[in-house]
Amino acid sequence: MAGLFDLTGKIAVVTGASSGLGVQFAMALAKQGADIAIVARRVEKLEAVKKQIEELGVRCFAVRCDVSDSADIKNAVNEIKEYFGTIDILVNNAGIGLTGPAEEQSDELWQTMMSVNINGVYYFAREVGKIMLEKKYGKIINIGSIHSTVAMPGLPITAYCTTKGAVEMLTKSLASEWAKHGITVNAIGPAYFPSEMTDDVLANEDFHNLIKASCPMGRTGRDGELDGAIVYFASDASSYTTGQLLSVDGGWTTI
Repeated sequence: MAGLFDLTGKIAVVTGASSGLGVQFAMALAKQGADIAIVARRVEKLEAVKKQIEELGVRCFAVRCDVSDSADIKNAVNEIKEYFGTIDILVNNAGIGLTGPAEEQSDELWQTMMSVNINGVYYFAREVGKIMLEKKYGKIINIGSIHSTVAMPGLPITAYCTTKGAVEMLTKSLASEWAKHGITVNAIGPAYFPSEMTDDVLANEDFHNLIKASCPMGRTGRDGELDGAIVYFASDASSYTTGQLLSVDGGWTTI
């Protein structure tokens, strides 16, 4: 069974890997032996993450990319392919969490959320998918949310929920389209985990009370509690699993 989760020799791309969950995903895959390409806009932060990953004894390549720009994504994927020769695993993690009451949201806020959280996921899957289709093998893991399936009272997150719901349907559709070509496409739906994007909301005592009321486990996620899901979907342990959203949420979406 141990070998089932071995990623030695695999090339993984993780977007949004300059901080937060992206770093955790990249480290989890590296610990299983995968070589990693880390992608984000902030090059200085990527370089720090690169050093951490290389200390695990694998190769790491840092690439600057704005995931809302399809041309930027094409260039980044070409750079990664040129450096490593191929891509086996894609973790579509990059995302933002702009908020505001639905009736007050500007067109700009809405479009920015769509550009990063759903267009970027599709553009990256499209470009990496071309490589995977050619080799008849690939693992694509999109990062959704509990808000792929449920909303939340008290938080003005309509735009965010819309993008994460779209991520789930994009996952299902790509999975259906590419299943016969040796490519699996799955998604992870985390609840609230400490990260740069959630720091402000998690610092609010009222929000913690909401978590206690809404989540059966009564707490946020902890570092490492997404590692099993990411390794499962990236490895051959999930060879017959595709089109699925795995909620890692302390039971949040059960109620």
